Amino acid sequence: MKLSTITQITLDGVVQANGGASEEDRRGGFERGGWARGKGDAGTRAFINETYQRADAFLFGRRTYDLFAASWGSLTEADVPGSEPVMRALNARPKYVASTGLTDPAWSGSTVLTGDLKAAVADLKAKPGGELQVHGSGTLIQWLLANDLVDEMTLMVIPVVVGQGARLFPQNGPDHAMNLIESRVDSNGVAIQVYRPAGRPSYWPN
Repeated sequence: MKLSTITQITLDGVVQANGGASEEDRRGGFERGGWARGKGDAGTRAFINETYQRADAFLFGRRTYDLFAASWGSLTEADVPGSEPVMRALNARPKYVASTGLTDPAWSGSTVLTGDLKAAVADLKAKPGGELQVHGSGTLIQWLLANDLVDEMTLMVIPVVVGQGARLFPQNGPDHAMNLIESRVDSNGVAIQVYRPAGRPSYWPN
């Protein structure tokens, strides 16, 4: 399976608490959650639905898994009008969690990855199928990138600068060259950019 990451991100690179639930993620005193809520137009919402439907399985970090399990795992389709395809995909398809503390996940179809995480993710990628998707899970994505396990990255760039919060790309981290393979901008200014890692960048004067 191809490992794809799908991330909502601000112009200044923040990924923390995009949805805005009061309990979502207040690490570091973050108080500017909800910056992505309602920003995309109908075309972007359709893109999100289609993306989830395309997944053969999902991979989560612990924090995002807990958030998704508490929401998508407990609501009904009547609670999420317009997002029914997301709910169906999340509840029907296999879910894998990278966690050292979770031992008995309650969300049906969930498996905790234990032991050598790099080997476990490589084994998942070797399974037949189309796409292993990572949504949210910023810390996990950083680790996947550092270990060259990401095949494709989709960034949904929300036109806002929040000025604080956890960022997807650390201030000091590994470098990556990226090839842009798809780009679109919706009527609300949300930019969807799809990249494929292309090794390491070259630097002047080399």
